[in-house]
Amino acid sequence: MSDYEIRHTEPREATHLAELFDYSRNIMRASGNASQWVGGYPSADIIARDIRRRVSYVITNGAEIVGTFAFIVGRDPTYEQIEGGSWEDDERPYGTIHRIACSPGHNGIFEACLEWCRRQAASIRVDTHKDNKIMLHLMEKHGFNYRGIIYVADGTPRMAFQMLNTRRICEPMREYIDSTILPKYDSFDSAHRRDHAETVITNSLELARQYDVDLNMVYAIGAYHDTGLCAGRERHHIVSGQNILGDKRLQLWFSPSQLAVMAAAAEDHRASSVTEPRSIYGKIVAEADRDIDPQKILLRTVQYGLDNYPELDKEEQWQRFVAHLDEKYAEGGYLRLWLPESKNAARLAELRLIIRDSIRLRNSFENCWENLHNPPHKTS
Repeated sequence: MSDYEIRHTEPREATHLAELFDYSRNIMRASGNASQWVGGYPSADIIARDIRRRVSYVITNGAEIVGTFAFIVGRDPTYEQIEGGSWEDDERPYGTIHRIACSPGHNGIFEACLEWCRRQAASIRVDTHKDNKIMLHLMEKHGFNYRGIIYVADGTPRMAFQMLNTRRICEPMREYIDSTILPKYDSFDSAHRRDHAETVITNSLELARQYDVDLNMVYAIGAYHDTGLCAGRERHHIVSGQNILGDKRLQLWFSPSQLAVMAAAAEDHRASSVTEPRSIYGKIVAEADRDIDPQKILLRTVQYGLDNYPELDKEEQWQRFVAHLDEKYAEGGYLRLWLPESKNAARLAELRLIIRDSIRLRNSFENCWENLHNPPHKTS
């Protein structure tokens, strides 16, 4: 299976797909499934339509095409009504696997298809005929959940299955965020550049693995949490939430209710907030944003002063530095920690030791000041 690759089907390959469908149809008949793919289904018109819509894919082994399937992202009309059960998280966008077929002598075709599809969507749906023993075995083997009975276009029933991938990052979402959202941080102050957003994402994912949460939501919240800095620091948390709700691309991966939770989490992340975040997602991003690395915090505090108060001289910067650390991080400061599983509590205690020691704190300021004004030269 590791040698298989997946790509869009090219128009000239339509005839080859028809041959794969013929072979797979014969396998169905040999295994006792006489009711599925009847009347020449899938027809040449369906194959051509799938290719034209760019939802048809081939699985290759070197130059050889060994399998094919259609993967369609978006609501399927035949899935709107379901009997004897219900869809899990029905609001969430999903992708559906259709028309999977293989060539003789190749194993692991469905596994390769599923592995690829799981990287494209957090929710995957499949339906099959009750007599399709091969597909029913694969559904059970790979952990799909039976959801009920749906009816396809010709009115015949199908058994419907679903897989939710809340513990895996959807690749198209990650690619969109990494290429479009994270670059927004390049124009912010040096304490809130892209490396800060990436650190919050990393910290969020590490914390999230200890909770029953959707890693896709966690990833997106971490990426968007400070995008509101474009409107100024005072309202940045509010604007960050608005950015989540206003980004139409996110609707490809998240339901309206999920987006509302994500926006609230971004609003609740601010360190100066005395109100407990409204969800576990808000607590995760708030805790991840703290990122209490004493040396990093000291450096970022000096950076922020230089970027936002350039008119202050060195002694005035020192006074601002001390005042900020006292207000936020010292005993009685406004910083609140929400998750006992994080490493922040021990690191905050370490930072408070530095803040209480005026000589050590001044030496730390001097080191940061020197490094920012005269960064050490890299040697090869």
